[in-house]
Amino acid sequence: MAVQLPELFSHIPRHPILYTHPSPIHPLPTLSTPQPRISVFAKREDQSAPLACAGNKYRKLEYIVPDILSNNPTYHHHENHPTPHPLPSPATILVTEGAVQSNHTVQVAGLARTLGLRALVLLHKGTGGGLGATTDKPAFLRSGNVQINHLLGADVRVLNEGDPLAADASPVLAELRARGERPYWIPGGASLHPLGGLGYARAAFEIASQEARMELPGTGRFDFIFVACGSGSTVAGLIAGFKLLEKSGAGSSSGAARQVIGVLNSPTKPRGYHEERVLRFARRAGGMIGLADGDIGMEDVRLEDRVVGTAYGVLDVDAKRTLETMAQSEALVLDPVYTVKVARGMMQWLQEAEIKEYARQHGLDQMNVLFIHTGGQASLGAYADIS
Repeated sequence: MAVQLPELFSHIPRHPILYTHPSPIHPLPTLSTPQPRISVFAKREDQSAPLACAGNKYRKLEYIVPDILSNNPTYHHHENHPTPHPLPSPATILVTEGAVQSNHTVQVAGLARTLGLRALVLLHKGTGGGLGATTDKPAFLRSGNVQINHLLGADVRVLNEGDPLAADASPVLAELRARGERPYWIPGGASLHPLGGLGYARAAFEIASQEARMELPGTGRFDFIFVACGSGSTVAGLIAGFKLLEKSGAGSSSGAARQVIGVLNSPTKPRGYHEERVLRFARRAGGMIGLADGDIGMEDVRLEDRVVGTAYGVLDVDAKRTLETMAQSEALVLDPVYTVKVARGMMQWLQEAEIKEYARQHGLDQMNVLFIHTGGQASLGAYADIS
């Protein structure tokens, strides 16, 4: 199914990585509620691509690949040294970073394989609390996504807490250039990459096209969309994409705008930090696809921070209960870092007053909620001792 984009957006180069059909949407009947009738669905980004460990990062990377393969890659520079110095010819190696069980690093390594490039991934022991919480640290450091990175042939470097390279990886890029390589740097989560928000801006149009085919009750669209907010550009891209839909008149005209809810998964930074970051990313993506800065405001950024838990990457008691509930009620396996907290946050909204009050204010007796599953189940093996 072709996704119809406005002309400016459609001309931005994109390298297909995902399947030619949209990632599927299916109902979650045991989570749906009566009075008002709230129908809950899942969009399966974990089934969006044929490459290893499909998830939300492949959708972002589709818009980065054309630069990687160009004769003068422009956006490869490290964010701590942002002055662009285009590579003299296409990249030879992709370099990225993440926590020990990073989904992003696996998807970058998978992409490198398909492009005929090498991959180097930097895994930070000091990011999050998953490693500290496990009772089997050696297993955590070799299983799950770490194992898959090795299987994909990536050069894996594990950085101890406090290693300067965890804050600034530019010396690694300099080392590679000295060896004759042309390294292309992709920031963790791809959010700090200038093109990082475009994939999920496009996803908004994909969701709208699926809504039209599904003939949803009520407003005919998803009134609330819940998605993880980690590095920020997934939720930011959705905000920009749906805003462009509204502005272009291509979306449904009934009712209020779709409510995109980004569920934070880490208590490391306050919600205000993430709100500013998401707004910045949404405006950056919006400017590329035809929006003005004033089209997106802080009122469009809605983040949920009540389910962040004790630390990033820690599967606490409440998250573990949510993991089991989703598996045993819907046969839906979540990941222990991102989607488990999104599901928990969404369930809290369903059980408490937020969505019901929204229905009352807008005179709705039927509503539709979408949970975006961004993948990451491969990391579950590293959590075997606590899951």
